[in-house]
Amino acid sequence: MTNTLSDLLERAAGHTVHVVRGITDDQLAGPTPCAEYDVRALVDHLFQVVVNFQRLAAKKDADFSDLPRFVGHGDWRSDFGAQARALTEAWAVPGADEGTTGAMDMPAALVGRMALGDLVVHGWDLARATEQPYAPDPLTVTEVTTAFSQLAPTARSMGMFGEERPLPGGEAEVSGLDRLLALTGREAGWTRP
Repeated sequence: MTNTLSDLLERAAGHTVHVVRGITDDQLAGPTPCAEYDVRALVDHLFQVVVNFQRLAAKKDADFSDLPRFVGHGDWRSDFGAQARALTEAWAVPGADEGTTGAMDMPAALVGRMALGDLVVHGWDLARATEQPYAPDPLTVTEVTTAFSQLAPTARSMGMFGEERPLPGGEAEVSGLDRLLALTGREAGWTRP
């Protein structure tokens, strides 16, 4: 098993696409662990991520200013799968993870891991919100945790991450996913109200 960025993205996308395909129409207005998003808005946000991070892989600027409305138009579940596949392909292009990218002028490898993190963390958000199982690849979780540890102070100051949560249970019993969730300000035991 290889572990290039595109391989990690492919594995993460597989889990998240499965969750998105399992969302029923009657769940779209439900809450998520991201208080600012209901299920519909969070799926729209993930569409925005997979589309814009394709542009960033190609060293083009991306526009995150307006949240598009994908959900409810056409076969949006299959469209999400196609866009997630295109994201993986974009980061598989030789040189995509080299140099800097986007208006943020950040290292491309770190930017690609930001997309990876959105797939993993928001995949968990959607799975919890819609009561679906979710077990991302542990190596992928480790990659995201390493990248997000570097980004956390800036992400918190920009309101993208909440304050880091205490780890549940004893240190030895905590999963890698629980560590990642705590880092991003999420409560690992979150359930729908």
